Amino acid sequence: MTSKGNILLQSVEIVDTQSAFHGKKKDILIEGGKITQIADYGTLRGSNDSVFTLKNLYVSPGFFDLGTLVHDPGNEYREDLHSAKLAALMGGFTDLAILPNTQPVIDDKKGVQYIRSHSREVDFHALAAVTKGAKGEELTDMIDLNEAGALGFTDGVKSLYHPDILLKTLQYLQKFNGLLINHPEDKWLSMFGQMHEGVVSTELGLRGIPSLAEEIIITRDLRLLEFAGGKIHFSGISTKEAVELIRKAKEKGLAVSCDVAIPNLLYTDEALRTFNTSLKLSPPLRSEADQAALIEGLLDDTIDAIVSGHRPWDEESKKVEFDMAEAGMLMLPTFWPALVSLKNRLPLEKSIEKITQGPRAITSLPQSVLAEGATAKLTLWSATEEWTFDSATNPSKSENSPYFGNKLTGKVKAVINRDYFSVFQ
Repeated sequence: MTSKGNILLQSVEIVDTQSAFHGKKKDILIEGGKITQIADYGTLRGSNDSVFTLKNLYVSPGFFDLGTLVHDPGNEYREDLHSAKLAALMGGFTDLAILPNTQPVIDDKKGVQYIRSHSREVDFHALAAVTKGAKGEELTDMIDLNEAGALGFTDGVKSLYHPDILLKTLQYLQKFNGLLINHPEDKWLSMFGQMHEGVVSTELGLRGIPSLAEEIIITRDLRLLEFAGGKIHFSGISTKEAVELIRKAKEKGLAVSCDVAIPNLLYTDEALRTFNTSLKLSPPLRSEADQAALIEGLLDDTIDAIVSGHRPWDEESKKVEFDMAEAGMLMLPTFWPALVSLKNRLPLEKSIEKITQGPRAITSLPQSVLAEGATAKLTLWSATEEWTFDSATNPSKSENSPYFGNKLTGKVKAVINRDYFSVFQ
């Protein structure tokens, strides 16, 4: 249920390391889309308020996903912006950065404006393509796209394989301090690969995608960044060596950031022994040693953000032989319980930083802070409530999730985006 108007939150515990109220239980009054007062329980009164009270409820800045695939325009039967909005709200998101891999590709002003025009309960930010049609051949007019409101520039699920294209893009974007996002995967080394190259792929008889396919692109891009200047963000890193390469680049002072998709924190290549096509992903699930390095990279802030890796597919694209299946997992609606399941390895406080502060810092957007006078972008959640993810609770048009039919722990209870208030029972 979504409503508009003033909101009074009562007795909620604030989880926001940027806020003076971090770790404290408070009442919060939201009027006209702004946080007007934060005070002790029972001391606030507002006119025409919706009052939301729930024991053991927590509130944090609104979650931000830096790289959601939505098949709108072009293949709306898989996911459209409306179903993506509903899935995002269930996952706790106030903001989604939409990848340009639609049909047509988001490579002109109309495409950017189309994505942005759907912002209401959730803000949709358009990531525009670096190359026309995301083909990696001819640069788009990034100055025009920036003026139209593009948040950043990327060929999305496709890597910028041509070094001259990447070099020119780094130089071009410096005219307006634009952000380049690259999915690091050498297409020649990964071609026809089905999963991580290692012991498990050998035992299963599946062609592997070597870690080198990721690391060689990161090495190349960092050298070009050092030469040309600018800034670059690596989307979906997955290997131990990738973490170390970026750690050393940051120590050298290069303007580099990166994120990891949450499935790579949840599963390793061992999970593919069941041939579950929902776990066929890009980047692929890697080894236990890689996963441990990713967790360490989050803890020491080498990795700046956690993303959903949301890639919805229709049944015909997933319920096929493993080597014929598309890569990707439905993740937005189950993102919060997935994050909660990591709490023994990655404290929730740190996880929340990586889905709130991290993405906004990378994209140079204003931080969402629990403070008086701030714009209200908030997620209210429980880390203990149980619920079942099934056809009755799934708001997406797709079902390619390993969680389907499972009981999950951790539930988003409400999302506030300015004066929009979406509540879940």
